[in-house]
Amino acid sequence: MVVALVVAACGGVEQSRPDPAVAVSGGVNVATDVTMGVTTDWPAGEMHVEVLAEYPHDPTAFTQGLELVNGRLFESTGHYGTSTIREVDLATGGVVASTGLDDTVFGEGLTAIGGGRLLQLTWKAGSATVWNVDGLERVDAWSYEGEGWGVCLLDPETLVVSDGSATLTFRSASDFHELGSMVVAREELPQELLNELECVNGTVWANVWKTDTIVGIDPATGIVFAVVDTSSLPVERSSLAPGSVLNGIAHDPATGRFLLTGKYWPTLYEVEFVSG
Repeated sequence: MVVALVVAACGGVEQSRPDPAVAVSGGVNVATDVTMGVTTDWPAGEMHVEVLAEYPHDPTAFTQGLELVNGRLFESTGHYGTSTIREVDLATGGVVASTGLDDTVFGEGLTAIGGGRLLQLTWKAGSATVWNVDGLERVDAWSYEGEGWGVCLLDPETLVVSDGSATLTFRSASDFHELGSMVVAREELPQELLNELECVNGTVWANVWKTDTIVGIDPATGIVFAVVDTSSLPVERSSLAPGSVLNGIAHDPATGRFLLTGKYWPTLYEVEFVSG
């Protein structure tokens, strides 16, 4: 019943359902596959994180999106009056370059869209900004209706966008016009509160807002096929300000690992997703 809704809602996006083994482990029957940063054999089901390294992170950054571009780390931060797009030194957590957003907008998700460009959403302003990677200068702006939360590049022509609900919207990577949408289902129920997104080899990984959960989504059907528990990340949550939830996923294609952090977290973690 839910699957029928998901497929029917997909609009004109032409995709084939990825083989689950490929989606999770690249289809390679080895202990660790660097294309995905996942240590598993199919079926994945419940997963957890294995921390491989820790790095400093700006504890004043209200993290909304993370993205690695050719080894360079970029971050979107939120809140009215303090929203930025910035390049960050992974080793030190220092800000290499930063551009502030207008005080009237609230920065949200971030993704690379090719051609040395980044796309940054805003929460309620209905405006997405295209930035040059070098210099973080505005080169374009695209308008849209509704809220913007997370965004990732599924393929060279297709973006996936979340709005805090169970719906993912597919948009053109050339001008942001809507291509279709789908409802994401987990165990036959809508998976609400989808936030920051990261697309990796045909899989959409999504933070679930206000939880320590990341879900792996098949974008051809909307079905959640993997659930990653990140509660073991060694951040001292009791010392954090209210609202300092997990948010920020960046995949490193060079290592296959993921970088994870949260809003106002003092640490960024390099991890693999591990079955069990």
